[in-house]
Amino acid sequence: MDHHDFHTFRPVPRTGVIYVTVEASKRGFRLDAPGWCNLGQGQPETGALDGAPPRLTAIDIEESDRDYAPVAGLPELREAVADLYNRLFRRGMPSQYSAENVAIAGGGRVGIMRACSAIAPVNLGHFLPDYTAYEELLDSIGRFTPMPILLDPESGYEFTTDELRHEILGRGLSAILLSNPCNPTGKAVRGERLSEWVATARDLECTLLLDEFYSHFIWAGDEPIVSAARYVKDVDRDPIVIFDGLTKNWRYPGFRVSWIVGPRDVIEAAGSAGSFLDGGGVAPMQRAAIDLVAEAPTLLETAAIREAFAPKRRAMIDGLRRLGFQLDIEPEGTFYAWADLSALPPSIRHSDAFFRAALDHQVICVPGHFFDVDPGKRRGGRPSRFQSHVRFSFGPARAVLDEALGRLEAVIADAQ
Repeated sequence: MDHHDFHTFRPVPRTGVIYVTVEASKRGFRLDAPGWCNLGQGQPETGALDGAPPRLTAIDIEESDRDYAPVAGLPELREAVADLYNRLFRRGMPSQYSAENVAIAGGGRVGIMRACSAIAPVNLGHFLPDYTAYEELLDSIGRFTPMPILLDPESGYEFTTDELRHEILGRGLSAILLSNPCNPTGKAVRGERLSEWVATARDLECTLLLDEFYSHFIWAGDEPIVSAARYVKDVDRDPIVIFDGLTKNWRYPGFRVSWIVGPRDVIEAAGSAGSFLDGGGVAPMQRAAIDLVAEAPTLLETAAIREAFAPKRRAMIDGLRRLGFQLDIEPEGTFYAWADLSALPPSIRHSDAFFRAALDHQVICVPGHFFDVDPGKRRGGRPSRFQSHVRFSFGPARAVLDEALGRLEAVIADAQ
């Protein structure tokens, strides 16, 4: 068959994790392939952890689950999610979330896409660096104008409340999308700072779209879970929209169950967007999630995550530093280490060169430039500020991390 050029469709670039996985697959990588250390994929280990609730191994399918689920999600799950947020963050507060403040979606990207599809034609701010998939999402919807907000590595990616106010007023922002804790840096806006951000959003009527998918992986401060929901005054008036799901915080990425929590009118708009974007999530998976998001098992799971992942975090940070990597910041949240290659041998200081050298040793990581979100590729080919950075995941089991660090030592030795 002759090759044809289809001018109807534009090429869609692969996001960072998809790109590195495809490149690794060309060298024999498969999810079940032995010998690979996958520090690229944003997935926590999904097996049993000491102290955690038993892993779900079977799902009952009710007769009604053969039908389409409501686009906004099963009412029982919407109510269970609202109850979880009220119990964790809103005890004693007069304004409480209800099922009408929650929409269920088929995965994190779908939830964020629903909300963004319902945004009016406004200026929408986004931070650099941030989650790779935001790039195509912000470019493809086209209803608003994405406005980048730069974070400075030299200041540890700090961003004050005064700076937030300055950006909102100076750029005329009506919404800001961010991951908190941040993927890839691990920076977390929490405590008094997060309270001030919510108050600023309320005062300036700027919607904060908060991706909280790593909010149970918190390594700094006293709060085991960080959420802007704690600082909302009126759940139906404050411009705070939260995204989360089973993917990271409950360690069930394959279930593809996520949710949006926010004012009722936002949830209604997101539901309308879902009716044409994705049609709703999978009913049996949603039903299985109802018991998972109850308060008691959620707190047990979170405690088990801290117990299991904190040593892996320490091992990753110390191991990378021993090998000559620099860290702009020790991760305050997430299960990622954001490493600077500038002090490594010259031949592997560029993240793409390092990525390919690591593949030679069957180690997968994600080059930093993928997180320099650039919707529409409007920078005219200028090099990324993060071309010397790499994201490593400490989501896999400890044995995989130890093996990977040994192989990275060999990568550096080969480059000497």
